[in-house]
Amino acid sequence: MSSDATRRRRHRGALVALVALVLVASPCLAAAQTTTTTSATTTTTSSGASATWLSPNGERSSAVIAQNQLPGTASWRISPHDVPTAIEGFANLTAAQPGQTVKFYVTTRAKHFRVVAYRMGWYEGLGARSVWTSPIEAGRVQPGCSVAGTTNMVSCANWDVSLTMPISTAFFPGDYLIKLTAGGRVQSYVPLTVWDPLSRATYVIVNRSFVEQGWNTFGGYSFYEGRGPCILDTMSYPVCNRARVVSFDRPYDTGDGAADFLTNEYPLVEFCERLGLDVTYVTDVTLSEHPNLLLNHKVMLSLDHDESWSYAERMAAVNAVAKGVNIVYFGAAAMVRHVRPEPSPLGPERELVDYRDGAEDPLSGIAGPMQVTGNTWSSPPSDWPPTAQIGEQYSGYLDPGVTVPMVVADASSWVFRGTGLANGSMMPGVIGSDFDHAISSTLTPSNLEILAHSPINGSLAAVSGQTWAGGTYSDMVYFTNPNSHAGVLDTGNNIWIADLRACTGGTPDCAAPILRKITSNILWLFAQGPAGYLEPSVSNAAQILPLGS
Repeated sequence: MSSDATRRRRHRGALVALVALVLVASPCLAAAQTTTTTSATTTTTSSGASATWLSPNGERSSAVIAQNQLPGTASWRISPHDVPTAIEGFANLTAAQPGQTVKFYVTTRAKHFRVVAYRMGWYEGLGARSVWTSPIEAGRVQPGCSVAGTTNMVSCANWDVSLTMPISTAFFPGDYLIKLTAGGRVQSYVPLTVWDPLSRATYVIVNRSFVEQGWNTFGGYSFYEGRGPCILDTMSYPVCNRARVVSFDRPYDTGDGAADFLTNEYPLVEFCERLGLDVTYVTDVTLSEHPNLLLNHKVMLSLDHDESWSYAERMAAVNAVAKGVNIVYFGAAAMVRHVRPEPSPLGPERELVDYRDGAEDPLSGIAGPMQVTGNTWSSPPSDWPPTAQIGEQYSGYLDPGVTVPMVVADASSWVFRGTGLANGSMMPGVIGSDFDHAISSTLTPSNLEILAHSPINGSLAAVSGQTWAGGTYSDMVYFTNPNSHAGVLDTGNNIWIADLRACTGGTPDCAAPILRKITSNILWLFAQGPAGYLEPSVSNAAQILPLGS
């Protein structure tokens, strides 16, 4: 099995798919400009009134459409030739709401710097809108960050505040990149989500702060990597010098400070905003603090590689489905890791605990098993596999840079409507990184529909669990709750969102258009309330061979 350090770097730079079928022209973008209004409603939030209506691509919002018609800019981008480590920083909040003030902690050798806040979206293809610019600030080199000897937690909570940013009404709810610029090639990002606690938007995107921080090796330590000698144990896997606790009180060391936002999250943000969909945003930190907020929405959208979940977050999803809220797990490996947020000197839920060995966790034998962090949610002491929540189980990961085709198993399903796909149609290059597959288990929903059943050669992947002729499968699945009729869909693929990006190289036969159409079909059905009322799932396990794969 390859190391977690290798796995965390498997973010694709571009889609390289060639689709071996005749692709039907995707209406998902053009239709957004031509659909007629049906069943229009008006809702009011802290951002003002918004009319919404159902289109073939999902529920649209006049407020989101108007927002993306405002002047945009490409100045948010950082050149590959820039040096992001020459200026680095973090915020005291992962998510802020109107009326709050965000504090920034910045270190740089430059004499001066400034900050610009960009709301990420479509904005006529420019990708972002500038909403706030700081005065010129004095630069300084902050002191070294501490490393806790008992947990290898890196914390920069000893840094001084460099500047503050008030969240005014100019900050329309959304995902923001805060750009730190010290002139020339000295630039980096700080990610921030602005959320609206009064929102009743149809869709809520949950940004993956827990995952991004768990992968963050700023200062030399993450949940998957470490430096120096072992602490607490001498295991080779997971590496014994890893961090057992990580802190949000430090910059991100990848993505120019944005972690993997631009690869695993932003393509879906751009997709929804371009279509003017009725979408709002929170983080998993916010959801862990306010688990009932999902009940204000019809659809929760979980992003690529959403592996780290707290108990409160999992229960929020369980309760939401029980009340009729639909959920899309766009990425595989959802809910694999069991984490526990705790406060830091800078505020609540600023440290994240994951010992990956329940016996090491200080809460072992003191707190309940759902708070003690074992290697995975399926491991002792929690012993709570996510199979019943997502419909399938984590199955392994493809080698870095390797992709395999997605193979259609049930072309008659609503999810493939309007695509022209048939049973056995293959979309090369679509599946990469981690993958899930359906299993024969008492935890598996009895009405599970397997929509795509894609073989994976074991020589190309690290496979968990059973194999068939040396290989396994990636499955796209759908099921509906028998009581609330909520729909749940898991793509079984960890680069679905990355695959939504426009193809490069001028290749006419690429998967992006057809995946956008499938995504639009999902968002259309799920926007109409509990999906089971319109499309109840019916098990097709008997038609999927080999059985139980």
